[in-house]
Amino acid sequence: MIGRYCVGCHNDKLKTAGVSLTGIHTANAGASAATLERVLRKVRTGEMPPLGLPKPDDALRASFVAFVEAQLDRASAANPNPGAPAIHRLNRAEYSNAVRDLLALDLDHSANLPADDSGYGFDNIGDALTVSPLHMEKYMSSARRVARLAVGTVKASPSIERFNAGRGSVDLDGLPLGERNGIVFKRYFPVDADYTILVRVRGNPAPNSPPAQLDLRIDGQRAKLFDVSISNAEEAQGSRNYELRLPMKAGMHTIGAGFLSEFWKVEAAPPAARRGQAPPPVAASAVDYVQIGGPNRVTGPGDTESRKRIFICRPAPGQAEEPCANRILSSLAGQAYRRPVGPADLAPLLKLFAAGRADGGSFDAGIETGLRAILVSPDFLFRVERDPAGSAPGSIHPVSDLELASRLSFFLWSSIPDEELLNTARQGKLHDPKVLEQQVRRMLCDDKSKALVDNFAGQWLRLRNITEWKPDPEKFPQFDEALRSAMRRESELFFENIIHQDRPVTELLDADYTFVNERLARFYGIKDVRGGYFRKVPVNTAERGGILTQAGILMVTAYPTRTSPVLRGKWILESLLGAPPPPPPPDVPQLEESGATSPRNLREQLEKHRANLACATCHVRMDPLGFALENYDPIGRFRTKDGDSPIDASGALPNGTKVEGAAGLKQVLLEHKDQFVECLANELLTYALGRGLEYYDAPAVRQMRRNAAQKDYRFSALVLAAIHSEPFQMRRTPDR
Repeated sequence: MIGRYCVGCHNDKLKTAGVSLTGIHTANAGASAATLERVLRKVRTGEMPPLGLPKPDDALRASFVAFVEAQLDRASAANPNPGAPAIHRLNRAEYSNAVRDLLALDLDHSANLPADDSGYGFDNIGDALTVSPLHMEKYMSSARRVARLAVGTVKASPSIERFNAGRGSVDLDGLPLGERNGIVFKRYFPVDADYTILVRVRGNPAPNSPPAQLDLRIDGQRAKLFDVSISNAEEAQGSRNYELRLPMKAGMHTIGAGFLSEFWKVEAAPPAARRGQAPPPVAASAVDYVQIGGPNRVTGPGDTESRKRIFICRPAPGQAEEPCANRILSSLAGQAYRRPVGPADLAPLLKLFAAGRADGGSFDAGIETGLRAILVSPDFLFRVERDPAGSAPGSIHPVSDLELASRLSFFLWSSIPDEELLNTARQGKLHDPKVLEQQVRRMLCDDKSKALVDNFAGQWLRLRNITEWKPDPEKFPQFDEALRSAMRRESELFFENIIHQDRPVTELLDADYTFVNERLARFYGIKDVRGGYFRKVPVNTAERGGILTQAGILMVTAYPTRTSPVLRGKWILESLLGAPPPPPPPDVPQLEESGATSPRNLREQLEKHRANLACATCHVRMDPLGFALENYDPIGRFRTKDGDSPIDASGALPNGTKVEGAAGLKQVLLEHKDQFVECLANELLTYALGRGLEYYDAPAVRQMRRNAAQKDYRFSALVLAAIHSEPFQMRRTPDR
């Protein structure tokens, strides 16, 4: 195979693309593993041999791929190389989650910490997570803020904080059924005190219409129901304020405000509605923003969950405080550092406790100072794995049970291990395969596994981009913030369902269901969906079903003004098939594109572009995949025409396979499901390890795919295969 189809270009004389296959023998695959892994990838995806040169038939290609895989896997088993991950700084998401799980303080730290750099598609890659003086300054500032809020020593000076409602909101997940045009948010109240909640309303009700009813809720319970009416003097302004002052307990609370639109579905329904008469029309009012003011008349730090978690003891009056401080700080440090702590760890913390106690005049102030030190300690902010004493450079050894616990928790939860996982590691049981699997399944069932949705799927599927994407408002006036939010929520709930129901990962391509609320259902043309909450619904698989046809993903793989078969095809190759096209050569002419290009004109332009052999090498693979999604406009709405022109969603792959529309594309991808699953395995292992994969990791990725195939491609099978792999459980001592 190599002699007939490859060495004509890849020899010692030509070295095309810097590769020579002269003298390479698959019988000694380990000596040339880096080159052979590259050959294997190019041949399997059909990139090599290139267009215009003789190609092997499908049977010979498959035989070659299977043979080389077996040789490389055998060589890897004989001489494993699990790699040596770099020191890993907690990224913003991991820092926020660690603070939440350590102190029961669920805050968003993204505005207070510098943005994280990404590598290999993710922002948890150790080599990319650099540290600057600005980082340390921000970590110290955040530690001061977090410690004061958690302990309750924050200075309670009154202030006002504003929360804006999204424009175009109709129903919101989090408001009761039948409430619309509102807002839902979480806010931490630092102390027990009086606070004011002001709701600003916008919109002009119709003349002589009955008052609309504004429902203000705290933690799901109604705080007050306002009648929203408007006088002639107010009519010109078109906005009103509705305010409530009330005592609030310290801690996190959920604030919601919305307008009742279906009186017969809520408390205190009007008598006319109860008699079966039609409810009166609802004024077209909406929440503009909510302001929280306070605290006023402070009564104390409160009995928050954070204080309960911190103050596991209290020194009795007249007794020494240091033993209790030692107990508190050792408990916090042990969980924060993810390991047992000893006298050397506690001595500086107790000194700081004494200094804080003297300066602040209270036991709580001393604990706050010690906690602040824990939160800026390198043992908290960095994940460091240590090689056994005396280990030789290049030697291979298992990570410790405590290090494995951290790898597990940061993979599945983007956070620190909980007490059960740490105890299992302290007992030295975590390397037992049965115990390890039990812990993994427990962790996947925990709500904290949503981190896989937010941080893994959010980056792999580009769901994070939905928040910032800006479709052209003139071309797509129907796009609003409520639709944007629903698009992202659909994809998140869909991936979350795959995890928690342990569905086959192939359902990511061809599921016959999705998750919608009323706003998204109307956009998709799905009937009989009412309300702002999301629910699982069946879909017409010819139009919807799977990530390929979800509006948010279709939107971020298009331009703001028009679709792009090139962008969508490239995304499929990169993210779903693991076969990214190379960057275009510098002498290749640019494809002429404009916002006014019609689908028909674009197809003609791409055909001309492919006439250049250098362009065709990539475009013959990308374009047919992208054209199969042309029935979806730049915001993911299904269409059969663009203006008066019918949509042509057909194409042909380099091997002659016809692709017709989204249904045909799904079928093609399912026929190559091993390639899709291996691509997903590659992304999952990259994320799990926090480093880019090298050629020596490829056998582990293939084993993940095989293990998943034996378990019907269940999500848990893929995760367990990653966790049982040598790269996850072992490490190599770096060369010095």
